[in-house]
Amino acid sequence: MAKRLHESVAAYLNTLEPSVKEKLLQIRACVFELIPDAEEGISYQMPAYKYKGLVLCMAAFKNHIGLYPTAAPIAHFSETLQAYKTSKGAIQFPLSEPLPLDIIKHIIAYKVALNLKKR
Repeated sequence: MAKRLHESVAAYLNTLEPSVKEKLLQIRACVFELIPDAEEGISYQMPAYKYKGLVLCMAAFKNHIGLYPTAAPIAHFSETLQAYKTSKGAIQFPLSEPLPLDIIKHIIAYKVALNLKKR
């Protein structure tokens, strides 16, 4: 199977079912609500958001939305994320459930604080 190459976030989003696309648009809205100057692009063939460094990547899969904020936020919010499948750098939010937008906003804010601290 050929790997799909996406030239833009819009191109990526336009490949998705409407209900899945809406979930990614909700995450995108959280990013821009908290970081109006965030840079949006494609990294590792996923929508990615940067501000003073990578904030997060996100992707749609068959049964979940993957959020990739790197390891530090996942470790920091490990108790809050107990209801979700996580790995060192990823969080899986089931498509069958509403996104926990408050948690996502906390992760974004924490990651921005880390990025600013590194500079």
